[in-house]
Amino acid sequence: MHITVIRTGGFGGLTRRATLDTAGRADAAELASLARDSLVQGRGQRPMGVPDGFHYEIVVDGNTAYCADPRLTESQSALISKVLKEGDQER
Repeated sequence: MHITVIRTGGFGGLTRRATLDTAGRADAAELASLARDSLVQGRGQRPMGVPDGFHYEIVVDGNTAYCADPRLTESQSALISKVLKEGDQER
């Protein structure tokens, strides 16, 4: 499973993008569960956020969901943190 998180917005308006491949990872089942939950709980279009808050695009094997601070679910927050921390950073 390939999971990509794109974070935009925030005070500086910078974009950050990271991709994590779950193949061969010990936590692959946990990541798959978080990814499924995040897609189900996400929106089909970009939601309104708060001023200077982050907006997220979560892409899991071609399926996309959108979410924004401060209304992240626990699954979305955990998945976003993991992917941005451990995933391959892209520009």
